[in-house]
Amino acid sequence: MPGGTAGWKYFDKTESADPEGTIEIPAYIVDTLRSVVGREGAVVNAGAIFMNPADGLRVINEVEQLAAFEFAACQTSTAVRNLLTGIRPGISEFDAARLLGLNGVPQSCHLMLSSGPRASFGLPSPTAKTIEPGDRCTVAFGVWGALNCRAGFAIASEDELPAPIGDYLERLVFPYFAAIAEWYETVGIGVPGGVLYEIIERRLGDQFFGIFLNPGHLLHLDEWVHTPIAKASEVPLRSGMALQVDIIPATGTDYFTTNIEDGIALADEALRTAFADRYPDAWGRIQARREFMAVELGIRLKEEVLPFSNIPAYLPPFWLNPKRVVCLATSG
Repeated sequence: MPGGTAGWKYFDKTESADPEGTIEIPAYIVDTLRSVVGREGAVVNAGAIFMNPADGLRVINEVEQLAAFEFAACQTSTAVRNLLTGIRPGISEFDAARLLGLNGVPQSCHLMLSSGPRASFGLPSPTAKTIEPGDRCTVAFGVWGALNCRAGFAIASEDELPAPIGDYLERLVFPYFAAIAEWYETVGIGVPGGVLYEIIERRLGDQFFGIFLNPGHLLHLDEWVHTPIAKASEVPLRSGMALQVDIIPATGTDYFTTNIEDGIALADEALRTAFADRYPDAWGRIQARREFMAVELGIRLKEEVLPFSNIPAYLPPFWLNPKRVVCLATSG
């Protein structure tokens, strides 16, 4: 009699010579299962049933789950927006974190907020450090089903940048946003994950940008489930997938970084109809976001792409001037 375990990941042949036999859950549980199945049985890693990026059971979501993710994204994106519009030099990181208005929704990862030299690490939690003019700043806030992240400088314009990085916008921010925009306009049902990978490789493949993570991944209650977006991936994106735009430059230089992390879902016509019928308020928010992205930012999404973030592709490079945001050049 065989037995299977489903922990926090599974393995493929690039990671293990015996993927099914490589099990990451506590050994005492595996040993107990082996005693149950006996010598003639086998205990294997069955995580792929749930997490396989092509057809895992946790990869394709029903309308009720997508509605819950949209609700979650409202919490995280509004929180990050409140921070970006309320942060001021002289307050502590603790006080900046209070601007997020945490309301008890279960978190999918620890709160990340830091300024100054620590911000380059990306992952630190807030401290009593005072945010000073010119500081590097980063924030990431995730709850079950959503995460949003932004990064920039605590200044109001490029005139306040140190001279060596006076071309911060031209060197880093503008190329990054153009790559994000193409990613957004390309993502859709049936698109192979490798196509999205190639966009980022072509636009941001220079060593300066330091892109090393998969440019986008699947999202669920946990912040990172798996990703169909990888080099030469032929896995097609499917209706019902929830994805996070997650493309992080790590320059390792005084240019620091810039960042947009937001959630979207893919929905075919039947799923869109069900969403609009059952959750009209959420559907109205989705349509408003699509219009904002098209009219204000110049990013035009395919009809099956549903933005869940209340700050979709909103990128203010200078946090003390949150109304000045990056957009594509338009004929208007």
